[in-house]
Amino acid sequence: MDNQKNKLGFTISFIFFIVWLIFANSCMKFRVSDNRAKQKFKHLKLSLFTETVDINNFQLHYAKIGIDTLSTLFFVHGSPGSWDAFSIYMQDKDLLAKYRMISIDRPGFGYSQFGYAKNMQEQSQIISPFLKYIDNKKPIYIIGHSLGGPLAIKLVVDNPSFFAGVVLLAASISPADEAPEKWRGLFANSTLQYLLPGAFKPSNLELWAFKKDIIPLSKQLSNITCPVWIIHGDKDKFVPVANVAYTKKMLVNAKFVETKILKGAPHFIPWEPWYKDVKNTLIQLE
Repeated sequence: MDNQKNKLGFTISFIFFIVWLIFANSCMKFRVSDNRAKQKFKHLKLSLFTETVDINNFQLHYAKIGIDTLSTLFFVHGSPGSWDAFSIYMQDKDLLAKYRMISIDRPGFGYSQFGYAKNMQEQSQIISPFLKYIDNKKPIYIIGHSLGGPLAIKLVVDNPSFFAGVVLLAASISPADEAPEKWRGLFANSTLQYLLPGAFKPSNLELWAFKKDIIPLSKQLSNITCPVWIIHGDKDKFVPVANVAYTKKMLVNAKFVETKILKGAPHFIPWEPWYKDVKNTLIQLE
């Protein structure tokens, strides 16, 4: 009887394990199909353009909306995420009257070769050529949320004089305020990574690499000369608000640095109810 119970328990556990592996590799990808996204915009009488371009044998996916002769807002999502994280802005008629807007699926996320995570340098090497591809010779402002913030900084550093300004939303910039999270290494360097669901697998890999990436990146802040806008919530439990003071202190050569601390706001400030605070900053960039 005991042997039968043990066998049954093992069988149930094995089935559960297999089901979890299937679920982990098929769900929670935090992305929306092009057709579904276009239908969503069409209901609002807006025409969304999506495309996947080949950048040195890497397939980079992005979405674009607005008049091509206008200045550009270039959105960079956090981890995990996809271009759709900024769809609320790309549907805003006030912003559309002033800007063309482009939002990318960062390498390893969305439809940009999902699952194949890249470190900060590798992401910049893929996205930098793309910037030239979408350049319309008008001012371009880069907006990065969370891990998209330091990547935005990296892109500004690697493409001098290209950006008219950078907006950092709850961005992790300070090495001293970055939590060690040594547990990530256990998943990043073993088969345990396959237990992480969907986009959390590439997210864990890039966040583990980021622990090292942020140190040299922080030393490059003095290379930035364009204007910088920083928005952060004072209740952010993922990226401490202390990042604001550190980033401002290190941006010694920026044309100017404007900061806004949102009272009571957590990490997810790009969305409601803090969306309007971010939008007001974007409207006034030019």
